[in-house]
Amino acid sequence: MIAMLTGRAAAFEEGSCVLDVNGVGYLVSCSARTLDFCRAATGILTLLVETQVRQDAIVLHGFADAAEREAFRALIEVKTVGPQKAMVVLSGLAAPDLAQAIAFKDRKRLAGIKGLGVATANRIVDEPAMQKWAVGRAIPSAEGPALPAASLPASSVESEAVSALVNLGFRRPEAMTAVGDAARRMGDEVVLAALITDALRTLAPR
Repeated sequence: MIAMLTGRAAAFEEGSCVLDVNGVGYLVSCSARTLDFCRAATGILTLLVETQVRQDAIVLHGFADAAEREAFRALIEVKTVGPQKAMVVLSGLAAPDLAQAIAFKDRKRLAGIKGLGVATANRIVDEPAMQKWAVGRAIPSAEGPALPAASLPASSVESEAVSALVNLGFRRPEAMTAVGDAARRMGDEVVLAALITDALRTLAPR
């Protein structure tokens, strides 16, 4: 199986790049972001590759970095999200931004990706495996949008619950999401011990 290719970008087609490796041209399917990377390269470049063997063809999917390849691998495990749809997602959001949107259940942001649709966006957000992938990778950046306010602890009780879960070994983005969901379920009667217990019911299966 091909895991990496190093060569020159010889030609571009819609959604793919022809990479010349010692005189052999490999047609590699890429996201818009990786295609931009290939176009910007002035010499030799390296693409990480995910090889898929089908009955009628061997398809190469190329990635500018490991984060995008990991995101692709996670996406294609979601029901009805195949390689082509995964590339649509990665063309719309860089891997860290995708992780942030999933971890904080920002359905609107995913649904806004051209060619994705609301149903598929919801399926990606609700997929437990995608939530597991996103946790720990959802790192807000100065260039990215602010985290949804609903995802942030709104009170000292919620903040204490998040801290307690972090001390138990859970990652902060994961704990924040679980505590926020639990607090909304409990309404105005939020008690620290009950809040932690409720959040743990969500976190424990992971």
